[in-house]
Amino acid sequence: MRSRKNSIVSSAEVHQWALQWLVDARLLKDHGWLCKAVVVWNVVLRAAARMTSVFAACRDLAYAPSQQAVFDALVDGLPRSLRVLENRLNDALTLAQPRALRRRSWQVAIDMHLVPYYGEPHSSRNEIYYGQPRQGTTRFHAYATACIVQYGHRYTLALAWVRRHETHAVILRRLLARLREIGLKIKYLLLDRAFFSWVVTAWLQQERIPFLMPVLLRGRRPRKPRPHRSLHWIKRQRAGWYPYTLKRGKCTAALSVCVAYRSYRHCRSHKRRRQKLLFAAWRVHGSPTEIRERYRKRFGIESSYRQMRQARICTCTRKPLLRLVFVAIALMLRNLWVWIHATLLAEGRGEQLTLHLDQLRFKRLLEWLAQAVHAVLHDGSTPCVAQD
Repeated sequence: MRSRKNSIVSSAEVHQWALQWLVDARLLKDHGWLCKAVVVWNVVLRAAARMTSVFAACRDLAYAPSQQAVFDALVDGLPRSLRVLENRLNDALTLAQPRALRRRSWQVAIDMHLVPYYGEPHSSRNEIYYGQPRQGTTRFHAYATACIVQYGHRYTLALAWVRRHETHAVILRRLLARLREIGLKIKYLLLDRAFFSWVVTAWLQQERIPFLMPVLLRGRRPRKPRPHRSLHWIKRQRAGWYPYTLKRGKCTAALSVCVAYRSYRHCRSHKRRRQKLLFAAWRVHGSPTEIRERYRKRFGIESSYRQMRQARICTCTRKPLLRLVFVAIALMLRNLWVWIHATLLAEGRGEQLTLHLDQLRFKRLLEWLAQAVHAVLHDGSTPCVAQD
């Protein structure tokens, strides 16, 4: 496959890059003469590329060890400490980080991804994150990520496992601490409406980090119009900027609220409608239209979750650390896909960068990985499973 820069990317190179990233992260050691780290990672990559279980990957590969042997190698080889494991997984996400990421400031989106969970906790209820009912359950394994949402550089740079009682302020501190470790400069943060609180706002202002996030209206509407500028009063105003102060006891945090509009077509009546949007901002300026378009870039992190689900290993294990590893591997493969396009298949630099995503789709990259692992750990025969 050739781009306009005459770069050639082969399936063997993609497989070698993915395997080398995992080996360099120092997550596993050799577990006996059969379950070496390279063999275990090949099986895991096959399961991620096919969106199957580790058992299915072992069954389809003639020279692969058994499922129990692979799980024993993963459980015994992975770091027992959550802090050490997260640090090494985050290192794997940023091993091929381009130098250009440290030369300028970036727009960073932070959000939480909930994976539905239908089983029992492994050792403590604190492992499970409880939320609104979705997909038939209120229990989830929650993961927070920090992702660059600028065109051509949508890398996921930080990953954190979220426990039950962790607040959004604690999650934000953990992710930003990781971004500081790798030396990333933040232009401003794009946050979800769940982060709209006095604690988060006051801490970001203390750290001098600009931010932009939707306003979360709490409580019922006042029965009588209030003369002071409450959020319900601001929502009735025209498009523009309005000052607002968040309060918690005697503590306050001043910010600006932008009122903007978006136009959309109703899904049933097919008529054009307008919706009023409220954004809380600090040290982020622009017209209401510019603010609305800037926040639209945050949905790039939702695209990263969609692609992550295309490479997430199916599992029924109750061990949260092992589930965290499977999620990190899916994000790492997506980072590899972004890196290939940004460094090998793109044209131009900076604002003149042009991507050619049609040359290598993410699903094709996964297919290449599955074929490369199949060539290494299979004898070429057609697998057959006898049915009872």
